[in-house]
Amino acid sequence: MSTNDMAIWETVAADAIRSRRRTAMREYIESLDPERDCQQIAYLTTCYEFPWDTTRSLEVALFRVFGVAKGTPLLVHTGEFQQRTQKRYDDTVLILAEILESGGYDTPRGQAALVRMNKQHGRYQIPNDEYLYTLSTFIFEPNRWIRKYGWRPYTRHEKLAAYYFWREMGRRMGIKDIPESLEEFERFNRDYEAAEFRYSPDNEAVATATRNLMLSWFLPKSLYAIGAPFIHALFDDALLAAVGLKPAPRLLQQVVQGALRLRGRLIGFLPPRRKARLMTKAKNRTYPHGYVIGDLGAH
Repeated sequence: MSTNDMAIWETVAADAIRSRRRTAMREYIESLDPERDCQQIAYLTTCYEFPWDTTRSLEVALFRVFGVAKGTPLLVHTGEFQQRTQKRYDDTVLILAEILESGGYDTPRGQAALVRMNKQHGRYQIPNDEYLYTLSTFIFEPNRWIRKYGWRPYTRHEKLAAYYFWREMGRRMGIKDIPESLEEFERFNRDYEAAEFRYSPDNEAVATATRNLMLSWFLPKSLYAIGAPFIHALFDDALLAAVGLKPAPRLLQQVVQGALRLRGRLIGFLPPRRKARLMTKAKNRTYPHGYVIGDLGAH
């Protein structure tokens, strides 16, 4: 992708906005090829159609990785998720956003972010199956969240584009044995959770630290105990058991999930988003004065 490609993407978005029709962007996406144009589709769905929902769903994806007991000892050992939780969160968000929002993995900034990510991962011996599972969560958790809470569900085109986008990302990370279809990869995702989700103290340590980080965005520490069940209400029982967190009361689950569904319905009545929501341009807690890609991650 190039600067010219990004200009085309923004022109398409502007045309959809001018039409004032909520379905205009979806109709354009349906005209694209989900494999060839996967980077453009990923950009439009993430930055225009579902920006808030995508961010929330990827936070859920992060939690699901904590349910894999054999992977969390490394996370505890590095200290990144407990001692520098906000920085670890922001570094991950910015590296992935640079790849998506700069025009894709072939742009200079996209390539620099991918190099940085691979350098971070290359410091550790991480089994291929753990890489595969983490990659799968980036494909399927946004789809699941948006199906439940979005203003409309993903189309088949958008699901396939997400698969092709992340499959190529995985290949460039050196991940092996990536399933050759969307359906096969989803079976892997489900089977892996069934086999590998189990409780360990390390799971609980990193999950609690990350949950508390999210609570800190809205509440003082003295109110974490009150706020925690609202976050727990978003997770299924299998995940909560694996990370040692208590399920929210059933009524609270219904209230939280109902409020999210209502938000989605209301968004559907609004006109199209007027400009892309870019994480690389948003105010950042760790880097309030900006950042350099090469400085992201642990050193």
